[in-house]
Amino acid sequence: MKRFDTINVLPFIDIMLVLLAIVLTTATFIAQGDLPIQLPTANHATPANDQPALRLTITASGALLLNDETIPLPALAQKITTLPPSTRIVLQVDKATPFGDFVAVIDLLKAQSLDQLSIRTLSGS
Repeated sequence: MKRFDTINVLPFIDIMLVLLAIVLTTATFIAQGDLPIQLPTANHATPANDQPALRLTITASGALLLNDETIPLPALAQKITTLPPSTRIVLQVDKATPFGDFVAVIDLLKAQSLDQLSIRTLSGS
């Protein structure tokens, strides 16, 4: 019987490098809030609770996104008609967005009596 004086660690190192490559590859696809918007600042905002909500985003160019999917304004109007009035909505608006785009979305929500609305901002302090 042959005696082993050393342990070959090369297979272990190979496995660890493969796992590292997998982690680094998948980590680049996991991003939170990667929409290109700059939120405005508010000094007297209150933190929102963590209940699930419908997320509406208006970019600086006026593009409208519903839960990170681009949607035109008429399609949004059609989609929100089926929502109950108690639906929580979080609105993220880029600070460079034209005010008319913001008002159009608020008007749609108001027409459907969706008044559980939070506007996401950055903390001013």
